[in-house]
Order: sequence, then C-alpha cells, then structure tokens
Amino acid sequence: MSNNTMYLVLGGVFMLYLIITLTTRSKSKARKSKKFMEDYKRNDKKE
Repeated sequence: MSNNTMYLVLGGVFMLYLIITLTTRSKSKARKSKKFMEDYKRNDKKE
C-alpha cells in the first residue's frame, strides 16, 4: 500500500498541474483574441 500511495499522490499532483495550466492557457488565449473589442468603434479626435 505504501508503494502505491506515492504514485497516487504524484499522479494527483500531476493532474492538478495539467488542469491549472489548461485553464490559464485558455484564459490567456481569450484575452489575446480581443473578442471583447470587436464591436468597438473608434471616435476620431476633432482637430
């Protein structure tokens, strides 16, 4: 049992690492895509 617990803990930590990296990667891609500004109309400055 003690041999397996080490592998189970390491597997759990690895799964947590994968989940965190995938969520942060998708959030950073969403920020870089700038979909939030697709309807933005720039007002030119009056000179």
